[in-house]
Amino acid sequence: MADDVRDAAQAHGLAGLLDVLDLTPGGVDASGQDLFTGENQRSPHGRVFGGQVLGQSVVAATRTVDPARRVHSMHGYFLRPGDPSTPITFAVERLRDGGSFSARRVHAIQHGQPILSMIASFQEDQDGVDHAAPAPSVPEPESLPSIADLVGRLDHPFARYWARERPVDVRHVEGAIYLPGTSKDQDDDGDGSQAVWLRVAGPLPEDQALHRAVLAWASDVTILEPVLRRHGAAWATPGIRVASLDHALWWHRPVRADDWLLFVEETPSASGARGLGLARVYDRAGTLVATVAQEGMTRLPHP
Repeated sequence: MADDVRDAAQAHGLAGLLDVLDLTPGGVDASGQDLFTGENQRSPHGRVFGGQVLGQSVVAATRTVDPARRVHSMHGYFLRPGDPSTPITFAVERLRDGGSFSARRVHAIQHGQPILSMIASFQEDQDGVDHAAPAPSVPEPESLPSIADLVGRLDHPFARYWARERPVDVRHVEGAIYLPGTSKDQDDDGDGSQAVWLRVAGPLPEDQALHRAVLAWASDVTILEPVLRRHGAAWATPGIRVASLDHALWWHRPVRADDWLLFVEETPSASGARGLGLARVYDRAGTLVATVAQEGMTRLPHP
């Protein structure tokens, strides 16, 4: 696939991402909740990408908070698969506005039922104690193959989507696990840990609220891969079933989603057909900007 075709497709995907994050206000309902409506990105999976709903929910909550207060954490549960053919309504409950913090509950609703329930907290910028875990030493993203380099020429719907339509460039330090047989941890001796560089496919406006919402979107892209890698599976393994169950994200410091971010990922546990993924997110200068945790249903085919 030619670079200009790939770049144009990814730029189109980025425009689509910005479109779905630009929610339409819908007034206030009878219970006093602020309402917004959002469209969906195309997905080859037949369901809405969970990161999209996370990002949209962050945008909806942010729209109801004083701009001086930035989102610093969110905790959400995925309750039902999203229908990509139907717009999503976001109902925001204003839980609290204190002296320094604000809290919001967001329900993402389709067909009269919530598909995601999330609480987010916002805080004014304040001084205080400051420390962070250091970033590991890893190869630069320019030295690693892109998704298009790895699977861009394959005639497979998921490969075409990964390489051409997703609005992010993803580069694995340990090697990608898109296709069966590509995981380097093929047995239980490997711990599944990985490092992944990620950035969106073009420049974003100078809006920290938008960059934080885009990070929420991106935080769902690879977070469960350590579980798959740990057990020698890949995204295209026949019979695999993976779905996000809950998601937590803490924004520690300002972030730019249009510059390279390093996701340092691990999986401390998997049991009961559930796997837990954790990630520390660093900017290119090595500053810890966020931490992510997600538990997902991970049903792998029997050998």
